[in-house]
Amino acid sequence: MFDAVLLIAIAFAAGVLARLVGLPPLVGYLVAGFALHGFGFQETPLIGKLSELGVTLLLFTIGLKLKLNSLKAPHVWGVASLHMVASVVLLVPLLLSFGALGLPHLDTMDVRPALVLAFALSFSSTVFAVKVLEDKGEMGSLYGTVAIGILIMQDLAAVLFLAFSAGKVPTPWSVLLLAVLFARPVLGWLLDRAGHGELLLLFGLTLGIGGAELFELFKVKGDLGALLLGVLIAPHAKSGELAKALLGLKDLFLVGFFLSIGLSAVPSLDMVPVVALLLVALLAKGFLFEQLLLGFRLRARTALLGTLALFNYSEFGLIVAAVAASNGWLPPDWLAIIAITLALSFVIASPLNAQSHALYELFSRRLRRQERALRLPVEREIDPGVADAMIVGMGRVGRGAYDTLVRDKGLRPVGVDADPDAVAMHEAAGCNVVQGSATDADFWQRLKLNDGHIKLVLLAMPQASENIFAAEHLRKFGFTGTIGAIAKFDDDEERLRSAGVHQVFNLYAEAGSGLAQHVCASQWGERGSGTVVQAPATPGG
Repeated sequence: MFDAVLLIAIAFAAGVLARLVGLPPLVGYLVAGFALHGFGFQETPLIGKLSELGVTLLLFTIGLKLKLNSLKAPHVWGVASLHMVASVVLLVPLLLSFGALGLPHLDTMDVRPALVLAFALSFSSTVFAVKVLEDKGEMGSLYGTVAIGILIMQDLAAVLFLAFSAGKVPTPWSVLLLAVLFARPVLGWLLDRAGHGELLLLFGLTLGIGGAELFELFKVKGDLGALLLGVLIAPHAKSGELAKALLGLKDLFLVGFFLSIGLSAVPSLDMVPVVALLLVALLAKGFLFEQLLLGFRLRARTALLGTLALFNYSEFGLIVAAVAASNGWLPPDWLAIIAITLALSFVIASPLNAQSHALYELFSRRLRRQERALRLPVEREIDPGVADAMIVGMGRVGRGAYDTLVRDKGLRPVGVDADPDAVAMHEAAGCNVVQGSATDADFWQRLKLNDGHIKLVLLAMPQASENIFAAEHLRKFGFTGTIGAIAKFDDDEERLRSAGVHQVFNLYAEAGSGLAQHVCASQWGERGSGTVVQAPATPGG
């Protein structure tokens, strides 16, 4: 037990160092595993069990996030499928050709391991993409939803591989597993009553791990059971909350997986040429993503930012390679090669994603020449209609502002949100809302603001950087009306005003003032009634 605790503590320290330099912590875990192996440490039973639990919970949470509507668009499933097939078709001859030239670790490779390796390398990292999108506040942007949809398609392909790679023959009784489909009402009822604390977390653990064990009893790959049970409750309103509750625990258990890879794989100098070859292949992988996204009539900006989010190798590819190695389909040395390549792909992709908007601004003129003349409806010019005010960001704050402008001010606002699901929800409620990302410079070019109807813009996005970007581009494209914005911290207020915002609403400071006014109005008088009730005297007052 002490050895396992020591290994986890060292992995924690390495993960912190990786995060400090802007890399995902899993890079630190892999490096820690390699270093510990060099000092003679071996994988412990506890680390092995954590590894298994981490992969199971990863698949369960993927199921929780699986919304079939997000996969039905051709530019999602089409790009994901074509990219995967093209990657395998192009990479297998490349690997075999360099093997024929005598490159170490490829010189003994035949077609089957080359196919498995090309399949594993076709994936991009869900962990990396989610981190990048969350850090930039662009999870709901068009390129963000497209990238996540492509990643889910890749993850499903990997899960099918894992399910059929076990070599198990399901028992005749496995047809009874279909009864799980009828358990959705019961599971939903239990999820409703699990609350928001430890019971919710316990419910998720029981369902994910228990579902995997149930499928194993019938000789069906347990990982497939975890995914299917996640999909089963994905439509529930609390599925997103459950996924967030499991996030930290899943990441903790996955530490065991990345540590075990490092502890079981031995890097060597003769791996350097192969790693270099795979990093060159990464450039082709990114170029292929960009051309496919453009081919499906997305704008150059969407294609570039989506490509950068997918411009890496995947931890799921490492899982596929680990399963293939355990089945004897891939030499064990390839685990170290893929792990090193994975870590280096993150090192390359991190600064590119941090500067993605600046890169597009720099190369926008050249990139736009690659766009198709006919674009998808979500990428065309945006007409706000007869609106005289605009709210950017239709979360709870933005929706409240929208309703107030309509009800109390008699205005005709238009809302803007990057999340297509949020747009559909507000439209169903009768609101005038358009889809668009305010952190997209082209959005402001596509938006018709020059007719002079819109006199007021309220920026209600959660990140100050997003509101600053929007304010700067409003001024850049000639908007002369009033701009208001929300802020959470005092130092953000000055930055917003410098960007051209006239009025800044500090959420935390104003919330306290609003609370006091609301309670006082309710206790001592009705606002607008003309009658004031005398406040009760305080002792000694």
